[in-house]
Amino acid sequence: MDEPGVITDTGHIAVVRIFDTTLRDGEQSPGCSMTSAEKIDVARQLARLGVDIIEAGFPAASPDDLAAVQRIAKDIGAPDGPVICGLARCIAGDIDKAWDGVQAAAKPRIHTFISTSDIHLEHQFRMTRTQALERAVEMVTRAKGYCDDVEFSPMDAGRSDWEYVRDVLAAVIEAGATTLNIPDTVGYQMPDEYGAMMRWLIENTPGADTAIWSTHCHNDLGLAVANSLAGVKAGARQVEATVNGIGERAGNAALEEVVMALHTRKDFYDLRTNIDTTQIARTSRMVINYTGSYVQANKAVVGANAFAHESGIHQDGILKHKSTYEIMQPEDVGISQTELVLGKHSGRHALKVRLQEMGYEVNEEELQQIFKRFKELADKKKTVTDADLEALIADEFYGPEEIFSLDDIQVVCGRSGMPTATLRIIGPEGEEHVVAGIGTGPVDAAYSAIDKVVKAPVTLLEYRVNAITEGIDAQGEVTVRIRHDYNGHRRTFGGHGADTDIIVASAKAYMAALNRMLAYIGWKNHVPEGPAAAVQVSAMAMPWNNGQPAAEKEAEKEEADA
Repeated sequence: MDEPGVITDTGHIAVVRIFDTTLRDGEQSPGCSMTSAEKIDVARQLARLGVDIIEAGFPAASPDDLAAVQRIAKDIGAPDGPVICGLARCIAGDIDKAWDGVQAAAKPRIHTFISTSDIHLEHQFRMTRTQALERAVEMVTRAKGYCDDVEFSPMDAGRSDWEYVRDVLAAVIEAGATTLNIPDTVGYQMPDEYGAMMRWLIENTPGADTAIWSTHCHNDLGLAVANSLAGVKAGARQVEATVNGIGERAGNAALEEVVMALHTRKDFYDLRTNIDTTQIARTSRMVINYTGSYVQANKAVVGANAFAHESGIHQDGILKHKSTYEIMQPEDVGISQTELVLGKHSGRHALKVRLQEMGYEVNEEELQQIFKRFKELADKKKTVTDADLEALIADEFYGPEEIFSLDDIQVVCGRSGMPTATLRIIGPEGEEHVVAGIGTGPVDAAYSAIDKVVKAPVTLLEYRVNAITEGIDAQGEVTVRIRHDYNGHRRTFGGHGADTDIIVASAKAYMAALNRMLAYIGWKNHVPEGPAAAVQVSAMAMPWNNGQPAAEKEAEKEEADA
């Protein structure tokens, strides 16, 4: 990986750095919050993917975010690994917290920002242009006192006066900024416009050749990837993106789309990235499972239909030569076309070899866990595909901490009578709860029974069912999103479950979402007498301050003071 400064040619093809902000900007997407442990897993996978910079979080936002950034910096920030970056507003306390978060990394970076658009300065920050410029220089200087690698972003640059942005960038370059990121914060610009702005700034900013220029584009008009590529064409050599394009509002530029555009059209861009593209599908899947945020079937690169062909003309062409209708090979992004992989007579060794071929390195204990689940699945299905194994691994290893677990379920339903579900649930201390619930259907009845044990007030926002493979014996995947409300503060959580029985998958998904919520609110710190009471107390004893987490309220106050 190149050092901060101007990207040098490697093999006569310049490198575009990939700055992944899934764990920061992506996690800000409603319902996409992750626990510290989940963030570590995603960070490890991002390192395998080969991203150059991981924006691990916003350390000043909360103690949990700070802890996650610190652990990522320590565990993933090796000398041969990615740069570990922490975000900070142009506020002294934020800069200090960002350094606390990333200082253990071999290659730490502080990324600080302040708005340059008159809309933001007048209505949000209550600052003049001169005050904002002075604050930017002051905080870049402060960050430079901690580490050499400092990134600066003029927020809402897309709606800012170009000459003012140039003046701010020239000043922060002199103060020590090594990366200049140009955000289209609200997804307002058109590709030609964004590209022209990037080119003008590079050509007209004093000291431009001493820094790396970066894109950060949002997708409000569906142009985040197009704008990012326009910025690259204009001279940017870093792209900020998220896996699956998750992020605020309509999301960010999708990492996989930017990478595969540069990979597939080397003839047009004459650029490359350091990404191992065969890890793209696996990374996408992990982010889906942890956030509960699915991608649509026709999503580019990682959607279910990205390499599917139904038209007779297309099928004929593909059978004769794949390049007739596929500009990328599914194997390029880690999608296998293997249909029948393993069956009920297969042994552990065959399973381990296939998992290795799919990119999963598992130890003996993990292999034993997954082999047990595999045998159960193989007894129910005639064929076990790679997609089945992916879902099984996701369900086994990518789920949240199991505070409550589903041990067994039995459902009675039909046109006559009342749908009833009886569940056996294991509590956090190993205690057994056998409960029954009645509902409008089998899923509603199962959820009603779960609510009797996990007494946490939530609202079900979304319930989604997908068949993983073809056939009547296909595994079903269920994704749910729930909302927890307390004193006006709302937080959404996702859950995922997979099983050949869709009711079982539904119960697993709902419990996964509830467990993720309980882990987030820190219920273990508020246990009076037993699990049910613990959940009730946790909802009332969270560290909220007038409906807000104390850390978030303090951060907002600091921003208001600014």
